Order: sequence, then structure tokens, then C-alpha cells
Amino acid sequence: MSKTVEEIINLERVKGLLGDLVRIHSPFFHEDEIMEYVFNWFKSKNLPVDTHKFYEKKITDFKGTNLVGKLEGEDEGPQVVLNGHLDTVNICDGWTREPLAAEIEGNRMYGLGTLDMKGGDTAIMLAVEAFSRTVEHFNGEILYTLVCDEEGPYGLGTDALVMDGYYDNADVSIVPEPSAAFAGIDFPCLCLGARGGWKYTVNFKGKSAHGANPEKGINAITEASKVIVELEKSKLKEHPKLGTGSICIIDVEGGGAPLSVPDTASFSVFRHVTLGEDRNYLRQEVEKAIERADIKGKASISFRDAPHPDCAGFQPYVVSESNPYTRAIKESIQAATSQEANIAYFSSVGDFNYLGSRTKIPTYVMGPSGENYHSADEYVELDSVVKTANIIYNFLVNVLV
Repeated sequence: MSKTVEEIINLERVKGLLGDLVRIHSPFFHEDEIMEYVFNWFKSKNLPVDTHKFYEKKITDFKGTNLVGKLEGEDEGPQVVLNGHLDTVNICDGWTREPLAAEIEGNRMYGLGTLDMKGGDTAIMLAVEAFSRTVEHFNGEILYTLVCDEEGPYGLGTDALVMDGYYDNADVSIVPEPSAAFAGIDFPCLCLGARGGWKYTVNFKGKSAHGANPEKGINAITEASKVIVELEKSKLKEHPKLGTGSICIIDVEGGGAPLSVPDTASFSVFRHVTLGEDRNYLRQEVEKAIERADIKGKASISFRDAPHPDCAGFQPYVVSESNPYTRAIKESIQAATSQEANIAYFSSVGDFNYLGSRTKIPTYVMGPSGENYHSADEYVELDSVVKTANIIYNFLVNVLV
């Protein structure tokens, strides 16, 4: 217990650890190298860590690895979950810097995953190390889970941990995703919930005819277009905290014959939802749009297939501002940054939805600041990584000591 917090959580250590993580290319479904690095990092610090293996064979045929560690106190108390994903999206076009070089310019580190969310992973790792080195007596547990495949289609890493019961005794969780960037407000940004989301496809069946006589057929592409127009006019529910959902057409397919009226077409939607908008609600929303479009052919809706029903979509959730853990994390933010938390609600979906809705525990999204997540020239502000680590450390002390 000879080290101080400042000796463990500081700018130089953030630069070193985060730089190592960024230089390891870890797109979803390809995380073995970074899992090995982080596993060895915990081992080198004499911190508990184990691997959690799973196999999703129904849809993806993916064999995944998560890392799980636990610090246990002397007596009963709350179990605090720290969750982060070590995978990234794929490298996109448009980068003006080397995506895997971890280039530093002033207070910014550029690189794939710096913001989403290897900066947050760095904060978890340093906060856990600092707690283990500076706190001798505490009650409860710290469960830290660094997972694969958050950026993939189903969030299989955290999903597998939920399915295998790792969070059954959890009381509260922190996910240091880039909350300020997503909310569009200044750091420190504390998200007390998130919208949910579903993907579905609407399929159309028309009638083929020669292109010289289109009136003899039913153009499935035209039918789909009419429904898209009506669907985008749908009145969305509004939640006092989460706001409204959104309807995003993400692909359109159909036709292709040289000179024929297309008899099939489809479009797919990613539908962000708020509380009260479930699968049945979305199905009725589409059916009403089809009715208003007054199409001549047939249309049907199908939700995406999934490994199991609980990961078919992402459920929205909200944490009360009066929750004792909300008060505790707001106090920790104030103590670590000398600023009050800027309260917001996450506009998209992630592993936090599984923790907040499926485990039913208060789940807080609060992470470093930066820009260009899922885009070229992604960067994180290094001082915000230091502050995020200190916030997590302060919260652990506040709740467990």
C-alpha cells in the first residue's frame, strides 16, 4: 500500500497503456491479441483475471473470449461492475493519420478506438490497479469485465456474461463509453440511461411485367418507396428523459432485371426506441404505414434473427436521479474533476443496454471526451482519460470503503 493514487493514475501512464491498446488492431471478431495483452497486464500487476470462453454457433459461428476479474472485500457489501469492450469497428476510409499509431498531438491521442472505447478501458484498468494498491480494507466486490464483440451485431461478449450468470450478484455498473461525444455536451457527462434499438426488414411482393408496359405489373420498388415515405411520417413516442426514438432506413434492395417491372423489393430499418416502444409497437407502426401507403401488392415485416430472444434487440432503460448510486457517482465526479456532472441520456445502443435492462441494475455511462468515433481521425482527450480513471476510483472508494 506504499503507492499513491497519483503515482498510478497519471498522464504518462495513460499515454503508455492506451498507446499499447491502440497499436493492437482489434476489430470485432478479431480480439485474441488484445485479450492476451490485457490478460498479461493484469497478471503483471498481480491483479485477479481469468478468461471467459463462449461459442455462438447459431448465427455467427463465433468463438469469443472475455476477461473477468474480481477484487473481494473483507465483508458483505455491494458488487460494483466495471464493463468495457476491447474491440473496435473496422478501419474506414478518410484517415489522414495512421489509425494504429497512437499519435499524440497536444492533449489528443489519435487512433482507432482511442475514444470508443480503449480510453475507457484504460480508465478501468488504472482505477482497479489504484484501488488494489491504495485501499487496504473494504467491503463488497469489484467485478471488472473487459469484453469482445460489442461493435458486432449482437454484443456477444457481454451477452454471454449475462447468460452465464456473471452479473447475477451485481448491484451497480459503470460503462466508460464516450458519453460526452454521443450526447454532444461537455465532459464530465453522466448518462442515466439509453435509448434501445431494433433492426427489421420490410419485404414486398409485386407483380412482374415488361418494362414497356409497367401498368400491367405491380412495381415492388415503388411500393416500398411509398411505405418508406409513410413510415418516416410516423409519430414517435416521447419520453421525458430519453426523448424520442428514430427511424433510419439502412438499406434498400429490389429489381435488377434488364427490362422487367421488379416483383420483389425490401428495405431494412434500424429503429432506435424509447420506453414503451417494443417489438409489437414497431410491428403496428409499420402496418399502419403500409395501410396509409395504400399499396397494391403485399408487404410483411420480419425482425432480424438472433442467437436467442434476449439479444434480438436492445431494450431502453433509465436510472433515477434519486437513486443512491446516482448521488454517489455525481459526488465522485465532483471530487475528481471539481465540476458538476452534466446529465444526459445515451442516444444509441451498446452493452450498457444489456446491463441496464436485462440485469436490472443501475447502469451509468460516463467516459472520456473526444471526437470522430466510428469515423476517420478518431481521437480522445488524454486528460479526460485521467479524470475518468479518477472518477471510477473515487466511486469505488465512495461505495465500498
